[in-house]
Amino acid sequence: MENAQVVTANMTQNKEQKSKSLWRHAFETLMKDKMAVAAIAIFIIYSIIALLTSVDIIAGDWAKEVGASYSPPSVENWFGTDIFGRSVVAKTLKGTQVAMSIGLFTATLSAIIGIILGSIAGYYGGKVDEIIVWFYTTFSSIPGIMLLVAITFILGKGLVAVYLALGLTSWVSLCRLIRGEVIRHKDREYVHAATAIGGGDFRKLFMHILPNVLHIVIINFSLQFQVAIKSEVILSYLGLGVQGRPSWGTMIDDAKLELARGVWWQLAAATFAMFVIVLSLNILGDALRDALDPKLKGK
Repeated sequence: MENAQVVTANMTQNKEQKSKSLWRHAFETLMKDKMAVAAIAIFIIYSIIALLTSVDIIAGDWAKEVGASYSPPSVENWFGTDIFGRSVVAKTLKGTQVAMSIGLFTATLSAIIGIILGSIAGYYGGKVDEIIVWFYTTFSSIPGIMLLVAITFILGKGLVAVYLALGLTSWVSLCRLIRGEVIRHKDREYVHAATAIGGGDFRKLFMHILPNVLHIVIINFSLQFQVAIKSEVILSYLGLGVQGRPSWGTMIDDAKLELARGVWWQLAAATFAMFVIVLSLNILGDALRDALDPKLKGK
Protein backbone atom coordinates (compact mmCIF):
# COMPACT_ATOMS: atom_id res chain seq x y z
CA MET A 1 0.00 0.00 0.00
CA GLU A 2 2.84 2.39 0.85
CA ASN A 3 4.54 1.58 -2.46
CA ALA A 4 1.33 2.36 -4.31
CA GLN A 5 1.06 5.70 -2.49
CA VAL A 6 4.65 6.59 -3.35
CA VAL A 7 4.11 5.67 -7.01
CA THR A 8 0.91 7.69 -7.09
CA ALA A 9 2.59 10.69 -5.46
CA ASN A 10 5.42 10.57 -7.99
CA MET A 11 3.02 10.24 -10.91
CA THR A 12 0.92 13.12 -9.60
CA GLN A 13 4.00 15.30 -9.16
CA ASN A 14 5.24 14.46 -12.66
CA LYS A 15 1.80 15.12 -14.09
CA GLU A 16 1.61 18.52 -12.34
CA GLN A 17 5.07 19.48 -13.58
CA LYS A 18 4.18 18.43 -17.12
CA SER A 19 0.89 20.29 -16.91
CA LYS A 20 2.66 23.43 -15.73
CA SER A 21 5.19 23.19 -18.53
CA LEU A 22 2.42 22.73 -21.09
CA TRP A 23 0.49 25.75 -19.79
CA ARG A 24 3.68 27.80 -19.67
CA HIS A 25 4.51 26.76 -23.22
CA ALA A 26 0.98 27.63 -24.32
CA PHE A 27 1.21 31.09 -22.72
CA GLU A 28 4.58 31.77 -24.32
CA THR A 29 3.27 30.60 -27.71
CA LEU A 30 0.25 32.85 -27.38
CA MET A 31 2.33 35.88 -26.44
CA LYS A 32 4.55 35.40 -29.49
CA ASP A 33 1.54 35.63 -31.80
CA LYS A 34 1.01 39.34 -32.50
CA MET A 35 -2.48 38.76 -33.91
CA ALA A 36 -3.48 36.85 -30.78
CA VAL A 37 -2.12 39.59 -28.52
CA ALA A 38 -4.06 42.19 -30.51
CA ALA A 39 -7.21 40.03 -30.22
CA ILE A 40 -6.74 39.77 -26.45
CA ALA A 41 -6.27 43.55 -26.22
CA ILE A 42 -9.50 44.13 -28.19
CA PHE A 43 -11.39 41.69 -25.98
CA ILE A 44 -10.12 43.47 -22.84
CA ILE A 45 -11.12 46.88 -24.26
CA TYR A 46 -14.63 45.63 -25.06
CA SER A 47 -14.88 44.09 -21.57
CA ILE A 48 -13.87 47.38 -19.94
CA ILE A 49 -16.41 49.29 -22.04
CA ALA A 50 -19.12 46.78 -21.06
CA LEU A 51 -18.19 47.12 -17.39
CA LEU A 52 -18.17 50.93 -17.47
CA THR A 53 -21.48 51.13 -19.34
CA SER A 54 -23.08 48.76 -16.84
CA VAL A 55 -22.46 51.31 -14.06
CA ASP A 56 -23.34 54.26 -16.35
CA ILE A 57 -19.86 55.77 -16.33
CA ILE A 58 -19.91 55.54 -20.13
CA ALA A 59 -23.07 56.08 -22.22
CA GLY A 60 -25.20 56.54 -19.13
CA ASP A 61 -27.19 59.19 -20.99
CA TRP A 62 -27.64 57.19 -24.20
CA ALA A 63 -31.38 58.04 -24.26
CA LYS A 64 -30.69 61.79 -24.21
CA GLU A 65 -31.52 63.79 -27.33
CA VAL A 66 -28.30 65.28 -28.70
CA GLY A 67 -29.41 66.51 -32.10
CA ALA A 68 -32.06 66.52 -34.78
CA SER A 69 -33.65 63.30 -35.98
CA TYR A 70 -31.39 61.33 -38.32
CA SER A 71 -28.55 63.83 -38.24
CA PRO A 72 -25.68 62.50 -40.40
CA PRO A 73 -22.23 61.80 -38.93
CA SER A 74 -20.40 64.93 -37.83
CA VAL A 75 -17.61 66.08 -35.54
CA GLU A 76 -20.05 66.33 -32.61
CA ASN A 77 -21.75 62.99 -33.35
CA TRP A 78 -19.36 60.62 -35.06
CA PHE A 79 -22.07 58.20 -36.20
CA GLY A 80 -24.95 60.65 -36.33
CA THR A 81 -28.25 60.29 -34.51
CA ASP A 82 -31.25 57.99 -34.70
CA ILE A 83 -34.92 58.81 -35.28
CA PHE A 84 -35.22 60.29 -31.77
CA GLY A 85 -32.05 62.35 -32.03
CA ARG A 86 -30.06 60.03 -29.74
CA SER A 87 -26.35 59.49 -30.27
CA VAL A 88 -25.65 56.33 -32.26
CA VAL A 89 -22.18 56.11 -30.69
CA ALA A 90 -23.70 56.06 -27.19
CA LYS A 91 -26.18 53.37 -28.25
CA THR A 92 -23.38 51.30 -29.76
CA LEU A 93 -21.32 51.55 -26.56
CA LYS A 94 -24.37 50.60 -24.47
CA GLY A 95 -24.97 47.68 -26.82
CA THR A 96 -21.47 46.44 -25.99
CA GLN A 97 -22.69 45.70 -22.46
CA VAL A 98 -25.50 43.53 -23.81
CA ALA A 99 -23.26 41.72 -26.29
CA MET A 100 -20.47 40.93 -23.81
CA SER A 101 -22.85 39.85 -21.05
CA ILE A 102 -24.70 37.54 -23.43
CA GLY A 103 -21.42 36.05 -24.63
CA LEU A 104 -20.19 35.50 -21.07
CA PHE A 105 -23.37 34.01 -19.59
CA THR A 106 -24.16 31.89 -22.64
CA ALA A 107 -20.66 30.43 -22.94
CA THR A 108 -20.53 29.77 -19.18
CA LEU A 109 -23.93 28.04 -19.07
CA SER A 110 -23.22 25.90 -22.13
CA ALA A 111 -19.79 24.97 -20.70
CA ILE A 112 -21.31 23.86 -17.39
CA ILE A 113 -23.95 21.68 -19.07
CA GLY A 114 -21.51 20.26 -21.62
CA ILE A 115 -18.84 19.44 -19.02
CA ILE A 116 -21.24 17.75 -16.59
CA LEU A 117 -23.13 15.63 -19.14
CA GLY A 118 -20.03 14.81 -21.21
CA SER A 119 -18.01 13.82 -18.15
CA ILE A 120 -20.74 11.58 -16.73
CA ALA A 121 -21.37 9.90 -20.08
CA GLY A 122 -17.69 9.28 -20.79
CA TYR A 123 -16.74 8.12 -17.31
CA TYR A 124 -19.61 5.79 -16.45
CA GLY A 125 -20.43 4.47 -19.93
CA GLY A 126 -23.07 1.76 -20.30
CA LYS A 127 -26.71 2.78 -19.97
CA VAL A 128 -25.81 6.21 -18.61
CA ASP A 129 -23.75 6.91 -21.72
CA GLU A 130 -26.48 5.60 -24.02
CA ILE A 131 -29.12 7.83 -22.43
CA ILE A 132 -27.00 10.98 -22.60
CA VAL A 133 -25.88 10.24 -26.18
CA TRP A 134 -29.50 9.64 -27.18
CA PHE A 135 -30.51 12.89 -25.50
CA TYR A 136 -27.95 15.15 -27.19
CA THR A 137 -28.35 13.39 -30.53
CA THR A 138 -32.11 14.01 -30.43
CA PHE A 139 -31.53 17.55 -29.17
CA SER A 140 -29.06 18.39 -31.95
CA SER A 141 -31.41 17.03 -34.64
CA ILE A 142 -33.75 19.99 -34.05
CA PRO A 143 -32.78 23.02 -36.19
CA GLY A 144 -31.02 25.52 -33.94
CA ILE A 145 -32.95 28.62 -34.99
CA MET A 146 -36.29 26.85 -34.45
CA LEU A 147 -35.20 25.76 -30.98
CA LEU A 148 -34.04 29.28 -30.13
CA VAL A 149 -37.32 30.81 -31.28
CA ALA A 150 -39.37 28.21 -29.38
CA ILE A 151 -37.48 28.77 -26.11
CA THR A 152 -37.69 32.56 -26.35
CA PHE A 153 -41.43 32.31 -27.03
CA ILE A 154 -41.82 30.17 -23.89
CA LEU A 155 -39.60 32.32 -21.66
CA GLY A 156 -40.74 35.63 -23.09
CA LYS A 157 -38.76 38.55 -24.42
CA GLY A 158 -35.86 40.08 -22.53
CA LEU A 159 -32.21 39.66 -21.65
CA VAL A 160 -32.67 36.73 -19.25
CA ALA A 161 -34.63 34.83 -21.88
CA VAL A 162 -31.80 35.36 -24.37
CA TYR A 163 -29.24 34.12 -21.81
CA LEU A 164 -31.18 30.92 -21.18
CA ALA A 165 -32.22 30.31 -24.78
CA LEU A 166 -28.66 30.55 -26.11
CA GLY A 167 -27.07 28.75 -23.18
CA LEU A 168 -29.50 25.83 -23.29
CA THR A 169 -29.01 25.27 -27.03
CA SER A 170 -25.22 25.53 -27.44
CA TRP A 171 -23.75 22.82 -25.20
CA VAL A 172 -23.94 19.78 -27.50
CA SER A 173 -20.60 20.17 -29.29
CA LEU A 174 -18.66 20.55 -26.03
CA CYS A 175 -20.54 17.59 -24.51
CA ARG A 176 -19.43 15.39 -27.41
CA LEU A 177 -15.81 16.51 -27.12
CA ILE A 178 -15.64 16.07 -23.34
CA ARG A 179 -17.25 12.63 -23.54
CA GLY A 180 -14.68 11.44 -26.07
CA GLU A 181 -11.73 12.83 -24.10
CA VAL A 182 -12.95 11.34 -20.79
CA ILE A 183 -13.33 7.92 -22.45
CA ARG A 184 -9.76 8.25 -23.71
CA HIS A 185 -8.33 9.32 -20.35
CA LYS A 186 -10.25 7.20 -17.83
CA ASP A 187 -8.14 4.05 -18.40
CA ARG A 188 -4.76 5.76 -18.18
CA GLU A 189 -2.20 4.97 -15.49
CA TYR A 190 -2.68 8.09 -13.41
CA VAL A 191 -6.38 7.29 -13.04
CA HIS A 192 -5.63 3.69 -12.06
CA ALA A 193 -3.07 4.98 -9.56
CA ALA A 194 -5.71 7.26 -8.04
CA THR A 195 -8.02 4.24 -7.79
CA ALA A 196 -5.29 2.23 -6.03
CA ILE A 197 -5.10 4.72 -3.15
CA GLY A 198 -8.87 4.85 -2.75
CA GLY A 199 -9.79 7.85 -4.87
CA GLY A 200 -13.53 8.13 -5.50
CA ASP A 201 -15.24 8.70 -8.82
CA PHE A 202 -15.72 12.41 -8.17
CA ARG A 203 -12.06 12.95 -7.31
CA LYS A 204 -10.79 10.95 -10.28
CA LEU A 205 -13.11 12.72 -12.68
CA PHE A 206 -12.88 16.32 -11.52
CA MET A 207 -9.41 16.38 -9.94
CA HIS A 208 -7.48 14.19 -12.39
CA ILE A 209 -9.25 13.75 -15.73
CA LEU A 210 -10.92 17.10 -16.35
CA PRO A 211 -7.78 19.22 -15.76
CA ASN A 212 -6.21 17.27 -18.64
CA VAL A 213 -9.01 18.22 -21.04
CA LEU A 214 -9.37 21.82 -19.86
CA HIS A 215 -7.82 23.15 -23.06
CA ILE A 216 -10.88 21.93 -24.99
CA VAL A 217 -13.18 23.86 -22.65
CA ILE A 218 -11.15 27.07 -23.06
CA ILE A 219 -11.12 26.84 -26.86
CA ASN A 220 -14.83 26.04 -27.00
CA PHE A 221 -15.59 28.91 -24.60
CA SER A 222 -13.97 31.47 -26.90
CA LEU A 223 -15.87 30.11 -29.90
CA GLN A 224 -19.23 29.99 -28.11
CA PHE A 225 -18.70 33.56 -26.92
CA GLN A 226 -18.73 34.99 -30.42
CA VAL A 227 -21.49 32.63 -31.61
CA ALA A 228 -23.70 33.94 -28.80
CA ILE A 229 -23.08 37.55 -29.85
CA LYS A 230 -24.12 36.78 -33.43
CA SER A 231 -27.15 34.77 -32.27
CA GLU A 232 -28.39 37.68 -30.15
CA VAL A 233 -28.35 39.86 -33.26
CA ILE A 234 -30.47 37.29 -35.10
CA LEU A 235 -32.99 37.03 -32.25
CA SER A 236 -33.25 40.81 -31.92
CA TYR A 237 -33.67 41.11 -35.69
CA LEU A 238 -36.62 38.70 -35.39
CA GLY A 239 -38.07 40.76 -32.55
CA LEU A 240 -37.33 38.13 -29.88
CA GLY A 241 -34.23 39.61 -28.30
CA VAL A 242 -33.41 42.39 -25.90
CA GLN A 243 -36.15 44.86 -25.00
CA GLY A 244 -35.98 48.37 -23.56
CA ARG A 245 -32.24 48.94 -24.05
CA PRO A 246 -29.88 49.32 -26.99
CA SER A 247 -28.29 46.27 -28.52
CA TRP A 248 -26.51 45.73 -31.79
CA GLY A 249 -29.33 43.44 -32.89
CA THR A 250 -32.06 46.01 -32.29
CA MET A 251 -29.96 48.68 -34.02
CA ILE A 252 -29.60 46.47 -37.09
CA ASP A 253 -33.32 45.70 -36.93
CA ASP A 254 -34.14 49.44 -36.88
CA ALA A 255 -31.78 50.00 -39.81
CA LYS A 256 -33.79 47.82 -42.20
CA LEU A 257 -36.34 50.66 -42.48
CA GLU A 258 -33.79 53.46 -42.23
CA LEU A 259 -31.81 52.32 -45.26
CA ALA A 260 -34.75 53.19 -47.52
CA ARG A 261 -34.33 56.79 -46.35
CA GLY A 262 -30.58 56.76 -46.90
CA VAL A 263 -29.79 56.51 -43.19
CA TRP A 264 -26.90 54.06 -43.05
CA TRP A 265 -24.90 55.14 -40.00
CA GLN A 266 -26.75 53.15 -37.33
CA LEU A 267 -26.29 49.95 -39.35
CA ALA A 268 -22.62 50.82 -39.94
CA ALA A 269 -21.91 51.47 -36.25
CA ALA A 270 -23.53 48.26 -34.98
CA THR A 271 -22.05 46.12 -37.74
CA PHE A 272 -18.55 47.52 -37.25
CA ALA A 273 -18.67 47.00 -33.47
CA MET A 274 -19.83 43.41 -33.92
CA PHE A 275 -17.34 42.72 -36.71
CA VAL A 276 -14.34 43.77 -34.61
CA ILE A 277 -15.17 41.64 -31.54
CA VAL A 278 -16.26 38.58 -33.54
CA LEU A 279 -13.12 38.72 -35.68
CA SER A 280 -10.89 39.09 -32.63
CA LEU A 281 -12.58 36.14 -30.91
CA ASN A 282 -12.15 34.00 -34.02
CA ILE A 283 -8.45 34.88 -34.15
CA LEU A 284 -8.12 34.22 -30.43
CA GLY A 285 -9.89 30.86 -30.75
CA ASP A 286 -7.50 29.75 -33.49
CA ALA A 287 -4.51 30.92 -31.46
CA LEU A 288 -5.74 29.10 -28.35
CA ARG A 289 -6.21 25.92 -30.36
CA ASP A 290 -2.67 26.13 -31.72
CA ALA A 291 -1.24 26.88 -28.28
CA LEU A 292 -3.26 24.47 -26.14
CA ASP A 293 -3.99 21.46 -28.33
CA PRO A 294 -1.36 18.80 -27.45
CA LYS A 295 -1.68 17.27 -30.93
CA LEU A 296 -0.27 20.47 -32.42
CA LYS A 297 2.77 20.64 -30.13
CA GLY A 298 5.97 20.81 -32.08
CA LYS A 299 4.28 21.57 -35.42
